[in-house]
Parts: sequence; C-alpha cells; structure tokens
Amino acid sequence: MVVSSESCRAAPTARWDALAESVLAGNTLERTAAMAILTCPEGELPALLRATRRVREHHHGRRVKLCVLRNARSGLCPEDCHYCSQSAISDAAIPRYRLDSVPELVTHARRAVAAGARRYCMVTSGRGPSQTDIDRFTAAARAIKAEFPALELCVSLGIMSEAQAHDLKAAGIGWVNHNLNTSERFHPEICATHTYADRVRTVRNVQQAGLSTCSGGIVGLGEQDEDVIDLAFALRDLRVDSLPLNFLIPIDGTPLADTRELDPARCLKALCLFRLTNPCAEIRVAGGRELNLGWFQSLALLAANSIFVDGYLTTPGQDTAAAHEMIAAMGFVVEAAPDAATTD
Repeated sequence: MVVSSESCRAAPTARWDALAESVLAGNTLERTAAMAILTCPEGELPALLRATRRVREHHHGRRVKLCVLRNARSGLCPEDCHYCSQSAISDAAIPRYRLDSVPELVTHARRAVAAGARRYCMVTSGRGPSQTDIDRFTAAARAIKAEFPALELCVSLGIMSEAQAHDLKAAGIGWVNHNLNTSERFHPEICATHTYADRVRTVRNVQQAGLSTCSGGIVGLGEQDEDVIDLAFALRDLRVDSLPLNFLIPIDGTPLADTRELDPARCLKALCLFRLTNPCAEIRVAGGRELNLGWFQSLALLAANSIFVDGYLTTPGQDTAAAHEMIAAMGFVVEAAPDAATTD
C-alpha cells in the first residue's frame, strides 16, 4: 500500500498524525505526500515533527547513537565533486596528507570510544581503494576489533568492487558508507568524473558482500524538491541500513562556496521526509547540522537517531560534551559505547 495525499488534507495535527499512523502500519509514501512534507507550512512544522518522532521512537526508542569520523587520507582526490573541499577542482585551504598508518587508525578508534562513540568511521579521499588501502584497513579493523569487539566499524573508501567489500567484511568491518548524494537527474550538475550509476553499483556490491549499507545524501546543493524526493525514494528502494543526511557547508575554494539555500525549517522538513520514507533506517544528522540548524539542531533528534560528534572530514562540528548535553536536554539517551576487550 501507499500513503496518499488524502491524509495530508485534514487539520494540521490530525493529518500529520494520520501520516505517521499509516507509515507505522507499513504503508509507503507516494510522491504527493512526500512533497507535502517538504512544503509543509512552517506553522505546521511542530505537528509534523511530533508525528515524525512517533515513527522514530517506534523503531529506535529514545536512543541516540554517537559516531566519530576519521579522515584517514585528506585531499589528493582526482574527482570533481563540486561540494567537496578535497576534490581536484577545490582550492580550499585544508590539510593534505597520505593514508594513516594502522597504529594511527587504532589510536583514533580509542579516541572515538573515549568520546562515547558507538560507531567509528574511517574515510579516505579518492575515487576508490587500492589493494594497499584495503590491506591497511583490514589490518586496522582486526586490531581495533581485538581491543573493542563491540565497536561498530564503518569505512568510506569510494567506488569499490564486491570482492573488496568481501575482504572488508572478513576483517570485521560491518558497514560501508557510499552516499548517493543527490538524485540521478541532478547528479551531473555536481560531479562529472563518475556517474550516479557508479554509486548505486557500489551500494549493491556492499550488499552482495553481506555488509550493512550506509548511504545518504546532501541537501542544499542547488537541487529541486523533486530531487530530494527522488533521493529519499532511491534510498528506500535500495533498503539502506544507515542513512546520513548532510546539509551543504559552503566551503571557500569550492564551486559551491556561494550556495546558501538552507534554513533550519528546510533541514527539519528534509529530516522528516527521510525518516518517513525510510522508517526503519538509522537516520544520522551529518555534516552541516551545526551551521544550518543552529539553535534548532536539537530538534533534529525528533527525526534522527544518530549524530556525528567532534567534527567532519575538513570542517569542525559539535564537541562531545555539548552533544551529550543536547541529547539529555531533549530527553534522549546516548547509546552505550563499547567497553575495551577484557583479558584474564
């Protein structure tokens, strides 16, 4: 069954409650209902958020998962993604360094656990991993898992094959991140060095290898409402496990440095859309929440059940202590971080 726009024509609170009830009953949104979410009048936004919270808490309770990123190789990327400070066409003033060593990756895992992280994400710039990259991350994963067996490990290495994904899984990595970023229609506007199909193929390769998928997108690139809906539906069709939603950070030196289309209401509506189209997925508020949501970023937890702390790839973010305070103030609880392995 599908959720039609009929349930979105009643009184504001009732219509959003009806939409949540329908999603909880296992129905899927049709496009007109998805558009109603994105174009929700701001006066109805509190009702939409309350309804979305019901779906979020049904699947994830009041838990919030903390995730920490490590930019394991910075810059030096041949791709031309217009939003990225690490791309070949970027003049952004960022650190540039080669791939971290295994001891460095393990040290950053320890810092992630100390920050209360449940998931540690190791990310590299570049089109895709070399065999050396795969060997480095599999060695690091085995070392990290020996010390923190319950820590969730995720890597984001670019376009990869199913065989590479199998190697990662065998080493104890549980998730691979590869964002679709935007709709198939709009993708050529933000990247010409690889295709949307390349990204979808990587997600499918990860799934075929038996790994969990982490795939989301970026809002605020200059796309239209229809593109945001296309992205949400594509991720639903792919049945991704974890869905990070980023909000563009315009970075000096990139082609999108002057693109500023977002406000807190737009970001919150997008989060509601992704939760209601992907109700079971782990929805993560990712890059740009601090800049684009500002004082309203705590409201993102009404839709999302996961956040990044202590910064992103080349930009700073909310520190751990402030994140813990925000989560507690909203009546949510941080998922317990893994303990170190015990020895006899």
